[in-house]
Amino acid sequence: LELYFGVPCMGAVLHTLNIRLHPDQMAWIANHAEDKVILVEDVLVPAFERIAPQLTSAEHLIVMGPAGPGGLSGTLDYEALLADSSPEISWPDLEEDQASAMCYTSGTTGNPKGVVYSHRSMVLHSWMLNFASTIGLTDRDAVLPVVPMFHANAWGMPYAASLAGAKHVYAGQYSADPASLCDLIESEGVTVLAGVPTVWVGLLQYLEQHPRDLSSIRYITAGGSAVPVSLIDAFKRTVGVDIVQGWGMTETGPVAALSQLTPEMSELPDDEQLRLRARQGRILPGVRFRVVAEDGTQVPWDTKSMGEVQVKGNWVAAEYYRDPAGSERFVEGWLRTGDVAVVDDHGFLQLVDRTKDLVKSGGEWISSVELESALMGHPAVLEASVIGVPSERWSERPLACVVLKPGQSATREELLAFLAPRFPKWWLPDDVVFIAEIPKTSVGKFDKKVLREKYRTHELPTA
Repeated sequence: LELYFGVPCMGAVLHTLNIRLHPDQMAWIANHAEDKVILVEDVLVPAFERIAPQLTSAEHLIVMGPAGPGGLSGTLDYEALLADSSPEISWPDLEEDQASAMCYTSGTTGNPKGVVYSHRSMVLHSWMLNFASTIGLTDRDAVLPVVPMFHANAWGMPYAASLAGAKHVYAGQYSADPASLCDLIESEGVTVLAGVPTVWVGLLQYLEQHPRDLSSIRYITAGGSAVPVSLIDAFKRTVGVDIVQGWGMTETGPVAALSQLTPEMSELPDDEQLRLRARQGRILPGVRFRVVAEDGTQVPWDTKSMGEVQVKGNWVAAEYYRDPAGSERFVEGWLRTGDVAVVDDHGFLQLVDRTKDLVKSGGEWISSVELESALMGHPAVLEASVIGVPSERWSERPLACVVLKPGQSATREELLAFLAPRFPKWWLPDDVVFIAEIPKTSVGKFDKKVLREKYRTHELPTA
């Protein structure tokens, strides 16, 4: 957290490196970003030793923590540097459009892409998160981002919390442990949390067996992938808190939409409120959006016409760092997100899928996201991921990869019958495979690339 503020405020650029990537990819990113000074926690030194010989631009390596540099040579000690420094600081003159931070996309296809944030974009994004119509942070809040610090600046939560004067709470290496999260929430009086859906799935599963007092929580936001309506409903019943779904990406600063209900919407019947919360919500102040069909026209707000979400705004990137080819996604100031969505008459976005994850069957699109959300509404299902697999007749057909809850059972026929009343017959998966775990990316999203490779020769029963 010290680096989050110290580095940008000295006029340098803060680049948080994704430590969950393959070492070769980590080294590629550090070299592509032209990192000059690298600071590493002592507990991560063994992992860093594997990439250190590959670094081409690093001039200094600083180790943080009492364990020291281990087998690394030529390092500096963080605490010793602080002790030898003057407590006085001369603030540099910074321009608002000067680079303050950078993050790289998770790179599920090809190399990750660098996104640079300016001082202006970070300040405006923080202000926006503190609006009453968004998260509305105040100095009475205790904020716990259950998000890696390298993931799009922890969704901007550390900066927004500081701007509001809120208390910072971090789980560190215990972010994936529901019991430790509950301990922190209770002991620190946490009021606001943010994390990917898998965090809340795990927490809910823990709470079903170990009730805890989480009454301090007033706001939870989830993003990174679509939140199943069943999870939102179960969390409301178990914890008494509405999960507010968010949408964004590294390129959008990162938060660009929230499913925050207006006062008028709060008067709607509970089932209608639940449907709205299951959408990605309204685009936030400071960002413009349009949803564009394949023919280049904007789609009507009718909850059924699909198109690609395109955005521009005060904290939306205008290009990728040192990547002219990738920057073709930016057209006349608009970022082509690759997310396919519909818009309802409230102006709420509902993501249908990523362009690359849509199942194209017989020339028609099938949304894997909608099938996944419905499957996770089955009482025996913990997680579900739907992918397209080759079909000689239809080009592609959906295959459901399902993880069951511990001690639960279900059959292919049972799950297909569960889906049947909810979707057209041709949308239903041709097969269901039961697996122990769905592979995840470094930021907790379903890694469908791994599943597609694993099941690309899967024989469908109806093929």
